[in-house]
Amino acid sequence: MEDSIIYSVKDYIGTIVLNRPRYRNAFTLEMLEECARILGDWQRDPAVRVIVLTGAGESFCSGGDVKKMGQATSIIEKKSDLWHRMQSVPKMLATVDKPVIAMINGDAVGGGMDLVLMCDIRVASERARFSEAYVRLGLVPGDGGAFFLTRLVGLGRSLELLLTGDFIDAQEAARLGIVNHAVPHDELEKKAYGIASRIASNPPLSVQATKRLTYQSFQNEMIASLELASSQAVIMMNSEDHKEAVNAFREKRKALYKGR
Repeated sequence: MEDSIIYSVKDYIGTIVLNRPRYRNAFTLEMLEECARILGDWQRDPAVRVIVLTGAGESFCSGGDVKKMGQATSIIEKKSDLWHRMQSVPKMLATVDKPVIAMINGDAVGGGMDLVLMCDIRVASERARFSEAYVRLGLVPGDGGAFFLTRLVGLGRSLELLLTGDFIDAQEAARLGIVNHAVPHDELEKKAYGIASRIASNPPLSVQATKRLTYQSFQNEMIASLELASSQAVIMMNSEDHKEAVNAFREKRKALYKGR
C-alpha cells in the first residue's frame, strides 16, 4: 500500500506530496494529521527553511474523501473531528514561521482549495482549476476557506465563489490574487522551486521573523506594527546571520547562514 503522504528534504527545502492520485488526492483525517505532524517537526528542524506542498498525479487535491464522510455518529463526534483533526493543518500553519509554498499541479477543490489558500505563496499550473465547492454538498467551508479567501480577494468576490461553488481557471485565480503565478504546466516545478530556493538562500532567522511580522502587521494597526518591527529589527541586528551577511557583502563572497 502506498503512503498517502510522501515527504522529503533537499537543499533546505521540505516537500510534502499528497499521494492518492487515484482519488484525485482526496484527503482523509489521517492524512491531515500526518501533514500537521510533519509541519510541526519541520518547524523545529534547522535543515528545513522553506516548505513546498503539492499533489501527485493530475490533481492537487479534490478536498475531503466523500466516501469517508459522515462516519462520526453524533454532533459531538463530528465537531471533535473537525476541530482536532480536519483543522489540524491550518492550526499548525498558524505556528509555522517558515514560508509554505503551494505548488498547484491540478484542480484544487473544496478543502483542497482551502489548503492552497492557507499557504503563504501559491504557484499554479495553467491546468489547475479552483472551486470552493462546499455549498454544492450542503456544507460550509470548514477548513478556513471563508477566513483565508476574504483576506486575499475581498468580501464580494469571496461570496460569489463561496455561494456558487463555481470553478475558475488558473489565469482567473491569478487575476483575482488567489495565486501569485499561473505558469505553463511544464514550468511549474521550475517556478515554484525557484522561489523556494531564493528564499532558502536568505538568512533563515530573518525570513522567519519577516513572515511573523508580516502576518502580525496585517492584523494590527500601524503603531502596533511599527513597534513589532522595531523589536524584530533589533533582534536581527544582533544575529550571527546579519553579521555574516554584512561581512559577505564587504568581502564579495557568498554568505553561509547558520540560522543563529
